Amino acid sequence: MPPKVEKQQPMNVVEIASSDDEVDIGPPPGMPRKTTPSSSKSRRQQPQKQQQQKQQDSSSEAIAAPVPAYQSLDCRSFWKAGAYDVGPIASKAPAQGQLEHARVHPKFLHSNATSHKWAFGAIAELLDNAVDEVHNGATFVKVDKIDIMKDNSPALLFQDDGGGMDPDGIRKCMSLGYSSKKSNTTIGQYGNGFKTSTMRLGADVLVYSCATRAGKATQSIGLLSYTFLRKTGQDDVIVPMIDFDISGNWAEPILYGSQDDWSSNLKTILEWSPFASKEELMQQFEDIGRHGTKIIIYNLWLNDEGIYELSFDDDEEDIRLRDEANHGQTKLHKKTVELRSHISYCIRYSLRAYASILYLRKFTNFSILLRGKPVQQVNIVDDLKYSKTVSYKPQVGTIKEVRCMVYRGV
Repeated sequence: MPPKVEKQQPMNVVEIASSDDEVDIGPPPGMPRKTTPSSSKSRRQQPQKQQQQKQQDSSSEAIAAPVPAYQSLDCRSFWKAGAYDVGPIASKAPAQGQLEHARVHPKFLHSNATSHKWAFGAIAELLDNAVDEVHNGATFVKVDKIDIMKDNSPALLFQDDGGGMDPDGIRKCMSLGYSSKKSNTTIGQYGNGFKTSTMRLGADVLVYSCATRAGKATQSIGLLSYTFLRKTGQDDVIVPMIDFDISGNWAEPILYGSQDDWSSNLKTILEWSPFASKEELMQQFEDIGRHGTKIIIYNLWLNDEGIYELSFDDDEEDIRLRDEANHGQTKLHKKTVELRSHISYCIRYSLRAYASILYLRKFTNFSILLRGKPVQQVNIVDDLKYSKTVSYKPQVGTIKEVRCMVYRGV
């Protein structure tokens, strides 16, 4: 009798969804190909999912999804704001139509600003930028305190009536390491002062500028926000900007990509700026005119005691630095009183006193307006109490013979 053949039981096969790049090896030998409705449906939908994913990757929106609140700024002290952990940074391929570029982590903004140990040194950088606009017709720079309506906090205002910046100029201003100043008479030559100075004074800065170039009048707004970069977990410095062409009867948005890109930048600026609506945002152009620049620095830094580093209440016509060594003392030592009367103390803690001696040459058609009152320039040489003249008599040295030995290379 022939041997008895047992009927082969069907094998349990678990199908694993595979991509289009994988090879379909089929079922085991002797088994029919099994196709389930769900697997065929997933294969039909997969090209659609891949196409949607490609569209999302090629989107030019530079705004990451919000991250949990625990990644917000831990403190408002400048010297501690850069102390946070950075997770692993994934390498990202540039989107279609974009070039490879050097990525600058937001931590660099903070570490770069630590070059200003003294807050008034950062203010001097911004004053220098306004003074450089004298050759473009600037007649004043205004430094003042304004109140933010969103949270009733103070902000620092710098405004001049110079030539302003067109859309290309404001992008160069708010990028890192670029300077368009070519004249030997200008003060800032390296394109780094604006970023370090604004970051030293506050976490966020909003820049407005109006300019006319080649008969085209423009308005531009740029936001450099350390708070935005930190709270959204960015690993690259992203600066949302929008521009308007005001050559006609109304402000026409200037589009470099799509309308969605422009609207996305506007939405980001409104979300992280001190202004809640587009109307409030645009009202800041009203006192600039056809040319000039306005800088609003907000989320000002606090000291270790949780008090604003800059004091706006001690003197209505001045901005002062707090003397933390003697803060809160009701009775001052005699030596402390003598120290406060010295000119060096005034220059260190009073912006009006410091700005008065900042420039050796007195301006003829330019004024520094501090909280609505002009700063009276002082030539510090005239205030020197003891003068001494030292005659310089260089001596001509004897000429000595110098022997040079030249070795031939092999």
